[in-house]
Amino acid sequence: MREQILATFIEVYSSHNNVDEVPSLSDDTILLESGLDSLGFAILVVTLEQRLGFDPFLLDDNAYYPKTFGEFVSYYENCNRK
Repeated sequence: MREQILATFIEVYSSHNNVDEVPSLSDDTILLESGLDSLGFAILVVTLEQRLGFDPFLLDDNAYYPKTFGEFVSYYENCNRK
């Protein structure tokens, strides 16, 4: 799942920012400093929902906004196990 989320992030980032190169991402990368704005994240979440078949922000009664890329990935992985 991590690879699919990363690939989708790169695709959305490239398209949204109209660039070929994207910044490197690690688990510690702060999402607000990743280069995607709120619209970019909305596109990312919708694209992931289409590809993965679920949106953890709609499934989880205690939804929260992850602060890092690692938290973002873990949130998807954890919601996929429910």
